[in-house]
Amino acid sequence: MPRTVGPRLLLVEDDAAIRESLGAALTSAGFEVRALPDGERLESELDTWRPALVVLDWMLPGRDGPALVKVVHARSAAGVVMLTAREAVSDRLKGFDAGVDDYVAKPFATEELVARIRAVLRRLGAVPSTVTVGDLVVDPDGGRADRDGHRLPLTATEFRLLCFLAEHRDRVLSPAQILTQVWGYDEYADNLVQVHVSALRRKIEAHGPRLLHTERGLGYVLRATG
Repeated sequence: MPRTVGPRLLLVEDDAAIRESLGAALTSAGFEVRALPDGERLESELDTWRPALVVLDWMLPGRDGPALVKVVHARSAAGVVMLTAREAVSDRLKGFDAGVDDYVAKPFATEELVARIRAVLRRLGAVPSTVTVGDLVVDPDGGRADRDGHRLPLTATEFRLLCFLAEHRDRVLSPAQILTQVWGYDEYADNLVQVHVSALRRKIEAHGPRLLHTERGLGYVLRATG
């Protein structure tokens, strides 16, 4: 079965190693990605390829990130997420004044960047607000999840967990990744994740076959089978 390609992202990053690894991670997350080492070809890519969102590094050769943000908004309706090691309020204000939709500070977790990109795309109407996995429909904005026409009676924590799993559907997530993103914990507490995954799985499976799978020694993945 061919892979469904998601929204187009244009990544502008001068560090070759970061550009390659981040491009691969964003592709794995379901986006269609093109990457540039600088802003030299930005105008032509905006005009011909028409990305839904541009991920820009702040410090670039030639024109820097804030200057390129103005180019993006002048030539397209694409959103902009800025990657920056600058955390001063004055720097952030400069970016927002230029039209940045969101910031991600370096160093960052790829999961956080993906979540922020998807949030910006939802606000722009570039992606649907609901996520479908088999016959499971998760609506993060509406605060509900349904399976086969049945509303799932989830706690707030279970719903946050399901949203995170759905956002990264078909990808195995480790307990550490889940703890960091769902609970905000830096410490390892596998039992906490295991208990909530088990409870969530029971509620999902009350209305159909298994969608939430355990990959032994790796973590958990939400995916449709068959």
